[in-house]
Amino acid sequence: MWWKGKISGMTVIEPSGSQAWPRRRPASIRDVARLAGVSHQTVSRVLNEHPSIRDATKSRVLAAIDELQFRPSRAARMLSRQRSQTIGILAAAVGGHYGPASSVSAVEDAARERGYYATVAHLASVAPNAISAAITDLLSQDVEGIVIVAPRITVLSLLAALPMTVPIVAAQGEPHNASGIPVAAVNQEAGARMVLEHLVERGHSRILHVAGPPDWNDAQLRLRAYRTTLQDAGLPLSPPLFGDWTADSGFEIGRALTKDGADSPRAELPFTAVFSSNDQMALGLIHAFRAAGLDVPRDVSIVGFDDIPESAHFWPPLTTVRQDFRNLGVRCVTMLLDAIRRAGDPAAAPDTSISPVVEPQLVIRDSVSWVLAALATHHESLTGAAEHAIMVPRCYRSHGQRSTLLVTRQVASGVATRSWPAPETSLCTTI
Repeated sequence: MWWKGKISGMTVIEPSGSQAWPRRRPASIRDVARLAGVSHQTVSRVLNEHPSIRDATKSRVLAAIDELQFRPSRAARMLSRQRSQTIGILAAAVGGHYGPASSVSAVEDAARERGYYATVAHLASVAPNAISAAITDLLSQDVEGIVIVAPRITVLSLLAALPMTVPIVAAQGEPHNASGIPVAAVNQEAGARMVLEHLVERGHSRILHVAGPPDWNDAQLRLRAYRTTLQDAGLPLSPPLFGDWTADSGFEIGRALTKDGADSPRAELPFTAVFSSNDQMALGLIHAFRAAGLDVPRDVSIVGFDDIPESAHFWPPLTTVRQDFRNLGVRCVTMLLDAIRRAGDPAAAPDTSISPVVEPQLVIRDSVSWVLAALATHHESLTGAAEHAIMVPRCYRSHGQRSTLLVTRQVASGVATRSWPAPETSLCTTI
């Protein structure tokens, strides 16, 4: 006998009766015990990582679990351990933003690696009643602790005012602004300083900053580093231009910056470089500058932040700051599990080996040019040459080949032309 029917416009034929496809019964803990030649209590001890199990016995049990494709019941494990093995993640207004979304995924992965299930509560807004409802929802699922992925400044202060019955840890933010909530974070200010020092080293002294929304923690930290780094270098500051993290906002800012020179796109710009607070806005800036007839990086250099997967394929490939979100997720979960452990044993000492700070990495690609005077000084230091006054500097790049700097210098014996391979980038900015 065959059963025939239609589902959503498709004809489905399935055997029935004695001809029906066999449906395999999921393996039970007793099936595993029978195959491994042990008691079901021993299988339970292996699943619960009991230290008294011999290695040989553990290996047999794990091999049987693998062969039978046994999946222990989460509900049964909760009953046996008197714990939910679940952590909550409060994702506050994450949307499609790369940093917060990557943080949520990283925490989920890290929890899974530690044998925990992660349940996520997404917030559409950061209103106090929405935050309170999300926390109540997570607590109703018997979570043992909560990781807060809250990019906006106000969220942690609102959370601190709520009665919490489980430990919480925040991913990103400033500890002194977190109202006592432990924080694990990528060092945003260090990343921004890397960007500014990279630009200054290459001779840029007129650097704009396209910042993220003013109410975001990361945006404020990067803006603060922009100001302090340029002030420390004795360079002029420009008022920040605020975007909303999207490429569209970067494009609109770029259009506004180039509007005055629309009739003469290569007219002197009041800046030689732009530090964009994320890669998406940097993409919009590149688009706007190219639409205005400007070349990146010859006419203006651009640096982003995040190192999204696509940034290596922008044109030009984008110099940016890489955030290690996987490491951040591991540290958040490690800190939370340590807090959960101490909550169950008030006499337990905290694990002081856990560092809450993840250091970023500057990824140098092709979106930053050298200002000629700085480039000449750089090669002077490398070659030890005593020549000084630059007479006729220029740069060129042969397609597919490493670029070469040609600089004509005035030396004691007259005029000499020397060439060196250019460092990371091929194009130079004149000043």
